[in-house]
Amino acid sequence: MKTPKQIPAAPFACSLSRTSFLWSVFVAILLAGCADDLRHKVYISAADQAMVVIRDGKPLAKYPVSTSKFGLSDKPGSYGTPLGKLRVKTKIGEGAPSGAVFKGRVPTGEILPPNAPGRDPIVTRIIWLEGLEGRNRNAYKRFIYIHGTPEECNIGTPASFGCIRMRSADVIALFDTIGTGARVVISQGALPPEIDPEPVVTQSAEPADPLAFAPVPEPR
Repeated sequence: MKTPKQIPAAPFACSLSRTSFLWSVFVAILLAGCADDLRHKVYISAADQAMVVIRDGKPLAKYPVSTSKFGLSDKPGSYGTPLGKLRVKTKIGEGAPSGAVFKGRVPTGEILPPNAPGRDPIVTRIIWLEGLEGRNRNAYKRFIYIHGTPEECNIGTPASFGCIRMRSADVIALFDTIGTGARVVISQGALPPEIDPEPVVTQSAEPADPLAFAPVPEPR
């Protein structure tokens, strides 16, 4: 009498091993996507109407911005720009063309050129901020963004309704540089000299060159 032929267990083991591997890769990708950006910090000065991006402790880029024309506040209904430590909670608009109009954080399909007459929507990119302190705890639900504006002629002066406005070319560069979780500090005073690269980026129709400044001393 022949012994019944036994089915080898190897295929099942290989299948289980492959499944475990794919699952581990999926988890790794998921965790990587959730990791905070710890390499970059963004400093924004209301006094200077300027932003400096720091990478690994060193200044990387400086851009002119526009904070609120209603002053500095986190009070609901104030239309003020909040102060203090915040973080990038959500990024919206990757791949959208420069000047793409957003309404309710959804692209409308319209594209505006810089300084389009009579138009002032959110354009190009949205970087949604979340407050990390009591004094800016309302920032996220107040829809405080760093975003592009068609009113590029007003960049460098307080002109927003609470958000941080940037030129489209600059907000695209910022969006591509920082990740979710990156820390953002908004201050009332001037940028500290140790993080304020030169030359100062002034209001201009041309996009800022993120690397066009001389080296500065290491922060102490």
